[in-house]
Amino acid sequence: MTEELIELRKSIEAHDYKTALLLVDRLEEMSLEDKLNKIYSYTVILLQYLIKQEAEGRTTRSWNNSILNSLEQIKRTNKRRKASGYYASASDLIEIIEEASSRALRDAAEEAFGGVYSEQEILAKIDLDSIKQQALGMISD
Repeated sequence: MTEELIELRKSIEAHDYKTALLLVDRLEEMSLEDKLNKIYSYTVILLQYLIKQEAEGRTTRSWNNSILNSLEQIKRTNKRRKASGYYASASDLIEIIEEASSRALRDAAEEAFGGVYSEQEILAKIDLDSIKQQALGMISD
């Protein structure tokens, strides 16, 4: 991003506003991608612990804290500060949850029940679609 800012400064100083606006667009896109990547990472953690809760039929304070922290970070990252609204739309969030679910399942399988079950065995113990809906509802609240 530093290179883009230097290039942007040079374009403005040279009165090359067309290039400057293209650079601004690129910077905005990079910022959005960064936000969506952070939301994805926290969604993986959220789903991982929701999967572990359902698979094991229990929870712990640590798991609850991980869920709450993930939700707070997702909501904080997604909220536009100066302009109202959100970076990720409802359809973006659904797509992120879909993409994150396979990683979350893999991570949960490594931890749930001490890692003795495979992803497929954990999947047989849970209703993944229901967990994805639960996550979407939690994020949207």
